[in-house]
Amino acid sequence: MGSDSKIKLLEAMSIGIGGMVGGGIFAVLGLAVSLAKGATPIAFLVAGALALITSYSYVKLSLGFPDRGGTVKFINQGFGKTVFSGGINNLLWISYIIMLSLYASAFGSYAPNLYSVTGDSGIDFHIYASAVILLATAINYYSIKVVGEIESTAVFIKLFILIGFVGVGLYGLIGNENLEQLSPSKWENTFQILGGGIVIFVAYEGFELIANAVPDIINPKKNVPRAYYYSIGFVILLYLLIAIVTVGSLPFSEIAKAEDYVLAEAAKPMLGQIGFTIITVAALISTFSAINASLYGGSRVSYEIAEDDELPHELTSQFWNQPIGLMITSALTLVLCNSLDLESISTSGSIGFLIVFAMVNYSGFNLSDQISGNKIIPIIGFSLCVIASITLIGQQYVSNKLGVIVALSIVFTSFLIEFFYKKSESYLKKKKQ
Repeated sequence: MGSDSKIKLLEAMSIGIGGMVGGGIFAVLGLAVSLAKGATPIAFLVAGALALITSYSYVKLSLGFPDRGGTVKFINQGFGKTVFSGGINNLLWISYIIMLSLYASAFGSYAPNLYSVTGDSGIDFHIYASAVILLATAINYYSIKVVGEIESTAVFIKLFILIGFVGVGLYGLIGNENLEQLSPSKWENTFQILGGGIVIFVAYEGFELIANAVPDIINPKKNVPRAYYYSIGFVILLYLLIAIVTVGSLPFSEIAKAEDYVLAEAAKPMLGQIGFTIITVAALISTFSAINASLYGGSRVSYEIAEDDELPHELTSQFWNQPIGLMITSALTLVLCNSLDLESISTSGSIGFLIVFAMVNYSGFNLSDQISGNKIIPIIGFSLCVIASITLIGQQYVSNKLGVIVALSIVFTSFLIEFFYKKSESYLKKKKQ
């Protein structure tokens, strides 16, 4: 590969930042405030700390096993190609589909604020959420190059608008009576704060995409750790400031009323309707670009899993010059975003990625001698991801039983698919003999 195709540090960081600051922050900010109230910035710190600890295992595994398969490769290296590793990789693919549903839900919630198709926000939500998935699917089939160009432009636009929002917002907080909502007296109990942090963990999902680009990164030994740590550090700071501005700008009652598009509502006190419109446009650009990129990423994951003989080889076949997994990913996303509420989608996505990241951390621990890694940090990451999963299931079971049932069903189905696939493979081999 020529040097002009190589990825520099800033480009590697933009992959991580673009992956994290997709639709997640626009989709789950209102949900975070409803759970953690005045401690929302602390909730984002909790989730960010978990992402940062997990990134250590990603750094070591990325350098030890540079591969475009990324997470799929690391799971297989850590556990071998077994029913267990196949189940985890299936869960990764389904978790990408859940993230796509989350982004489409955010698009469907923000878009009617600009233009209502039917006058009924409920119906408009389904129209816009479905339309954006179909449009992104068409673009993915048309040209992968266009997908990359949209993502590159969108990263710049959304960061420019969000940093502007933070700058104006911090200035607008001076003398704002809602600032007292951030005081410890307005915090929820520790369990609620932790639950809030964990349910919004999906807002940090995306840093792992750096792993897929490692074979092309210039001077990987130096730039791979920097790409992971700098991008996560930047996003933690950005989310922290966004949470402070949002909670300090609006009373909790207004945040609850505009839960699905709270970031746009938070711009109103400072910039009026223009601010609301600017943030709405930023949300639409962000979620659209995230859907575009995640559709491609999701179809690649299904391709990698099938190539490793953990799903039927038919998934490596092409349909209109793209992996067949692209069409399957798109169809399943349409079903999920039109049938589940935002909290259930967010819960399922967080549980899915927490389990996947727990296993990546365990791979980092298991392979520490091969990758010259520290054993303690990965085992801490593994333990925290497991504890976070259990905490989230317990917290959500009280308020959102459906979300927990859906999440656990998805985990169970991921392993069931793998179990039956391996059984059928084994049966066919014996029959041939």
